[in-house]
Amino acid sequence: MTRADALAALRNPLAFIAARWTPQPRTVRRAALAALVMSVVIVVTGGAVRLTGSGLGCPTWPKCTEDSIHNTAEMGIHGYIEFGNRLLTYVLCAAVGWAIVAARAGKPRRRSLTRLGWAQFWIVMGNAVLGGIVVLVGLNPYTVAAHFLLSSALIAVATVMWQRTREGDEPPRPLVGKAVQQLVWCMVAASGVLIAVGTVVTGAGPHAGDSSEVERMPLDWETVSKLHAVLAWIVVTLTFALWFVLKAVDAPKGPSARTRELFVILLAQGAIGYVQYFTELPEVLVGAHMFGSCVMWIWVLRVLLSLRERPAARAEAPGAPSAQASLTNA
Repeated sequence: MTRADALAALRNPLAFIAARWTPQPRTVRRAALAALVMSVVIVVTGGAVRLTGSGLGCPTWPKCTEDSIHNTAEMGIHGYIEFGNRLLTYVLCAAVGWAIVAARAGKPRRRSLTRLGWAQFWIVMGNAVLGGIVVLVGLNPYTVAAHFLLSSALIAVATVMWQRTREGDEPPRPLVGKAVQQLVWCMVAASGVLIAVGTVVTGAGPHAGDSSEVERMPLDWETVSKLHAVLAWIVVTLTFALWFVLKAVDAPKGPSARTRELFVILLAQGAIGYVQYFTELPEVLVGAHMFGSCVMWIWVLRVLLSLRERPAARAEAPGAPSAQASLTNA
C-alpha cells in the first residue's frame, strides 16, 4: 500500500474498501440478515438478564463497577450474565458494521442500503446509552420499556434493509389494491400498540430484573395483561381477515404466503402467552414470549413489504452512459 492509499483509507475507509472489493449480492444479503439476527439475539439475551434478576449485576455504567470495566468473581453469576450481555452489544455493532461495509461496497452503489445500515448503527448507539441509563436509574420500568421499544425499532430497520437487499431500485409497484394496503397498515399499527402494551405488562409485572426492591409501574398487572390479550386477538383477527381478502381477490403468492406464516406465528405466540399467564410466568416461557414478539414483529413488516415489488433497474441501451460510471465516492 502506498502513502497515497493509506491517506485515502484514513479519509474515507468505506470508499477505499469499495474501490477494491465488490461483494456478491448474496454476501450483502447475508450481511443484512446477520444484522437482523443479532438485533433479535440482543433482545433475547437482554430478556435473560432481566429474568435471571441480573439487571444490576453490573451496578454502574459504562464500567461494570466503580473500579473495573468488567465483572469480578465476587459479583457471582449475575455479574457474568449482565457483563456478557454488554459484550454482545459489540457483536451487534460488528454485524451492523459488516452490513454497512457490504452495502457500501456493492456494485452498483445503492445509497438506500447504506442509509439503512447507518440508521441501525445510530439506533444501536442510542440504545447502548439508554441501556446505561436503565442501570444508573436502578431499572426504572419506564426506561426499560423505552429500551425494548428502541430495540423493536432496530429490528424494523434491519428487516427493511434485509428485504431491500433482495430487491432492485426501481420505484415500488403495488401488488394489491388500496383497500388491502389500508387493512395491512391497520394491522401494523395494532401490532405496534400490542408491543407497546406488552412493555407495560412487563413494567407492572413481577419480573423486575433484580432481587432488590425495584420500582414498578403503578398499574394492576392482571388488568394490563387482559388488555394485552384483547389487542393480541385484534391483531389475529385483522391477520385472518387479510388472509381471507387476499384469497378472495386472488392476490399474488407472496402476500398470501407471508400472511399465512404470520397467522401461524400469532397462534403460537398466543398459546405461549396464555400458558405463561396461567402458570404464574415461568422465566423460560416469558423468554420464549419475548422471542416470539420479535419474530411476530418481523413477519408483520414482511407482510407489509410483500405488498409491493421493486424490480432491478432495467438494462441500459447500447451506447448509453454507464450508471456506475456516474457514481462518485462519498
